[in-house]
Amino acid sequence: MRRPKALIFDFDGVLLESEFELNRLTAELLTELGHETTTRDALELFTGLSGRDVIGAIEGHIGGAVPDLFHERMKDNSRRVLKDGIEEVVGAIRFVRSLPADLPKAVASSSSTKWLYGHLDHLGLAQEFGPHVYSGHEHVDRGKPEPDIYLYAAEQLSVPIAECAIIEDSRVGVTGALASGARVIGFVGGSHCLDDHQEALRSLGATEIAHDFDEVRRLLDL
Repeated sequence: MRRPKALIFDFDGVLLESEFELNRLTAELLTELGHETTTRDALELFTGLSGRDVIGAIEGHIGGAVPDLFHERMKDNSRRVLKDGIEEVVGAIRFVRSLPADLPKAVASSSSTKWLYGHLDHLGLAQEFGPHVYSGHEHVDRGKPEPDIYLYAAEQLSVPIAECAIIEDSRVGVTGALASGARVIGFVGGSHCLDDHQEALRSLGATEIAHDFDEVRRLLDL
């Protein structure tokens, strides 16, 4: 297939190993609060969500309102990891830095811009994306799994969405990315991706799957 004219990256689980870390912490805390939850449960239920959406998913999982203590502890955890940093998904930094200088690129994530820029700084990638870092809860009215954040990112890059490739790892992300009309690479290279994750993304319609960034490069002819 043709080389894309722009790249749009999801962030958590694609560039940053935050999906596994935050879902592990979520599972531990819910279990401490009396709602037995394994890391696998959390990965299956909450991956790709943030803000109001993840709270709604947690409420559905525990069958009631999320305790105040959960909010307090998770805020503490988020502040800690934002200060200390989280590791890259293997190969992410090298891949982004190796992209052609004239290839437009953006981050389109469900996370806040504070979170995104903080961790991009830790990874040394903030300058690679410049101002093109977009949050589904700040830049558009409807977050993932709606396609709005991808359409917005493509508009800001001045590239038609049909000529963009989106790299996404989560079910909600792939759903929204496919709905946008872009070419979608289902990425399963993060440590949070379970054995059946590839099949789950294919079942949603992702026909191109990458297990690492070398495979992304081959698929996109970069």
